[in-house]
Amino acid sequence: MSYVLVLYYSRNGSCKALADAIADGVEQTGIEARLRTVAPISAETEAVKPVIPENGDLYCSLEDLRNCSGLVLGSPTRFGNMAAPLKYFLDSTSAEWLNGSLVGKPAGVFTSSSSMHGGQESTLLSMMLPLLHHGMVIAGVPYAVPALHKTKFGGTPYGPSHVESHVESDGIASELKSEEREICVEFGKRVASLASKLN
Repeated sequence: MSYVLVLYYSRNGSCKALADAIADGVEQTGIEARLRTVAPISAETEAVKPVIPENGDLYCSLEDLRNCSGLVLGSPTRFGNMAAPLKYFLDSTSAEWLNGSLVGKPAGVFTSSSSMHGGQESTLLSMMLPLLHHGMVIAGVPYAVPALHKTKFGGTPYGPSHVESHVESDGIASELKSEEREICVEFGKRVASLASKLN
């Protein structure tokens, strides 16, 4: 079965909202979008990983990664880099790297930050590095996507993004702006289209 793996870590819900919009774009092409997340990390115990999360998407397995036709990777910005839980998962993929499981498959990245200058572009660029080591074909967001010209919030040629203008008192992040959502949907379509051509 052909699917694009949309793998993300989300703390306040922004990256989850981006992942959902990207998955919507993937599925508009007729390809399955498989949404997966990673377990949080604790300084005391390294990984805190119950078998199944209490709610939300399932934790990603290495099998999910190995068998995907394309990969879209998302993380909130942490000092201009991806969050530790996603990096921890990627650090466990040595066998997939040695076996060339991901070579030639399309991949892309997305992020969120709490401010306009929160390190989105450096996060997106640094998230590409392990994908390049895996031999993946990196896809960005071309300026042929009209919303990329109009956005005053998130969205870059390196990948979709969201500027979390505020977090509500209940801990829920601000909603995606229409341009941010449009960029996500078009990006999902693009990665899915590349997956159907390259696999």
